[in-house]
Amino acid sequence: MAATRAALVELGWSKLTLGDVATRAGVAKTTLYRRWAGKNELVVDAVAELFDELRVPDRGSLAADIEGVVLQFAAILARPEARSGLMAVVAESTRDDALRERIRASIVERQKRLVLEGRARAQARGELPPEEDPEEAARTVDLIFDVVAGAVVHRTLVSAQPADENWVRGFTRVLVTGLTSLPGRPQEHQTGAAADSPPAPGNRAATDSPPASERKAADSPSGA
Repeated sequence: MAATRAALVELGWSKLTLGDVATRAGVAKTTLYRRWAGKNELVVDAVAELFDELRVPDRGSLAADIEGVVLQFAAILARPEARSGLMAVVAESTRDDALRERIRASIVERQKRLVLEGRARAQARGELPPEEDPEEAARTVDLIFDVVAGAVVHRTLVSAQPADENWVRGFTRVLVTGLTSLPGRPQEHQTGAAADSPPAPGNRAATDSPPASERKAADSPSGA
């Protein structure tokens, strides 16, 4: 895998061949063909190996955990072999459905483990509510992954801007605000907010009105 990434950085996608990789790795080209159909599949697996390095650090809070994993992700994308490999296979996948499926299986689905782990930890802390419906939970995991991966890839590879600590902190704040505002969040947050809220205008009028017995006495003639 390291030989594949090194060849990709040096030669570029268009010039890379399995023969180049085999020479660098010191193996026969047939050895590579027994495992990979071509360079598309080989490069996807070589890039996927880099993302397998990602871990969700336990920093004590949802926000801190997200910041930790996003900074790791950005650091991997800053590496020439990751940047070149990912952009190349994504571009090729627009013309190759099988390659797109391999990217999904080897990179996207494997890295959703990070969302599952971080979300479970936040739920155990009481920072996020549990989701009893498996289908709804799966949709939430997909959405979180898409938001994080999409934002970081766009920031670093499309906009060519650094995903530094300040950017990551701001991004995390937006993401956590959205996650903790989802329906079904812990009840104490809802009841606390409700208790601190002033009464609605209609309710205030009813609350400020005197009891019916007092209104009746006030309407009666004096001395009656």
